[in-house]
Amino acid sequence: MKPVTTYTITAPGFAGLNTNDAPVDLDSKFSSIADNCIVDKYGRIGARKGWSKVTTNANTELGVNAITAIGELVQIDGTITILAAGNNNLYKVSGTTLTTLTYGGGGSAPTITTSNWQIVSLSNTAIFFQRGYDPLIYDPTVSATTYRRMSEVVGYTGTILKANCALSAWGRVWCADTDTDTMTIKWSDTLAPHLWTAGTSGSLNLQGVWPHGGDQIVAIAAHNNNLVIFGTRQILIYEGADDPATMVLSDVIGGVGCVTRDTVQSTGDDLIFLSSSGVRSVRRTIQEKSAPMGNLSINVDGDVREAVANEISVDSIKSVYSANEAFYLVTFPSSGFTSCFSTREPLPNGGWKATTWSGTLPTAYFYSQDRNTYLGEPGCVGKYNGYTDNEVSYKMMWYTSWIDFGNPEQTSIPKSIKVTVVGISNQQITFRWGFDYVPETKALSKAIPIQPDAAEYGEAEYGEAEYSTGVSIVQVSIPASGSGQVMQVGVDFDIVGAPISIQQFSIYTKEGRY
Repeated sequence: MKPVTTYTITAPGFAGLNTNDAPVDLDSKFSSIADNCIVDKYGRIGARKGWSKVTTNANTELGVNAITAIGELVQIDGTITILAAGNNNLYKVSGTTLTTLTYGGGGSAPTITTSNWQIVSLSNTAIFFQRGYDPLIYDPTVSATTYRRMSEVVGYTGTILKANCALSAWGRVWCADTDTDTMTIKWSDTLAPHLWTAGTSGSLNLQGVWPHGGDQIVAIAAHNNNLVIFGTRQILIYEGADDPATMVLSDVIGGVGCVTRDTVQSTGDDLIFLSSSGVRSVRRTIQEKSAPMGNLSINVDGDVREAVANEISVDSIKSVYSANEAFYLVTFPSSGFTSCFSTREPLPNGGWKATTWSGTLPTAYFYSQDRNTYLGEPGCVGKYNGYTDNEVSYKMMWYTSWIDFGNPEQTSIPKSIKVTVVGISNQQITFRWGFDYVPETKALSKAIPIQPDAAEYGEAEYGEAEYSTGVSIVQVSIPASGSGQVMQVGVDFDIVGAPISIQQFSIYTKEGRY
């Protein structure tokens, strides 16, 4: 009788998804499916968190429509106010209440028909920018319940752009990209977002600066002491932006640009953005006078490129970087998924570990100073936490790569499959497996057995109470059947309020014919 051999994957899927390489050559550390998953800080595939409502009141003006922009006002005294927009209105968050801001200016109220605002703050004032609209301000020192046009501020000078992208940095507000001018950046006077011709305010026209032909400004960002200007096909970096009168063009990145404004995120030591070829990074060091590029989505950039190409409106692509959760999220609403990139540790090829999320498609993101990740959801502002999507379960799915057990010409006959998981008793697991590149030919469900004496995860195993009481490291084994030269195994879980992660995967096989 031929012996049973064991094929074990420790920390399965810790390298995330790889949908670019041929499945026959895919290393076992990669996943072929990893949906509603993260790669946790222990290097394991686990369930993402869900979301819960921050604002629980029924706001009449928003109704069931989605929040499409979120930002925050940080006042000089440290007071923080979360602001939002949706259904052609502006709002503030007061505890669990979403309050509509009304027009409080001296003229007629602006007619707002879209809500793709970018929100920046300076000197106790939050400013809402959107292409084709007068910039709007919220200043709680004047009124805690109303907004005005920037042009209605006492002492306003000059002409502020009806811009689509904006930045608050070095004590100024910067803005660019209007209906009629995608070449000019303007900046305000220092600590005076209402002064656009006085003091050290100014402008820069890029028409003759783009080195690789004409381009259009898509987004602007600050990095160290540099102003980074993202075009559609190239990127300009101006050094010494703390004094715009003397800042100089120091670097140009040709052949790659930014798809849309809301994909640019600062990680502190880098800028991340979405290009037409994938998620990219602009990294600059003191020692180097060049700006090397990094393709962070290299293992899934085919999927990312396809999602960009399929997007009905690129303005609806939203992203966030969370230092607390160590991920960069970018949501593609037309394709129906979010790409999640772990920022903890890059892979040897320089890419980030990728997973996908489905079931919820936030229409806005914001990472706040209080280290919360806020989400735009239908009828409310949400927050990334817990393990339900607004009290509704969601499904986590993970599949191995195709496995040949070390001999691609040998037929293997699985006898059983065992998974070691961090989960809770009675949590249901569905095992799925298939052969020879035909996935999911067989399935079997089983509950995590009750483990009354198991060590509590977090306290005994890892030294921190990350999860709730009763979470245990357990093993679940099922009988398997079928045969093939290559095999794929997957598991899925209904996430209903408790986390789960996969510690180890073992497949017990007998050797068949050659």
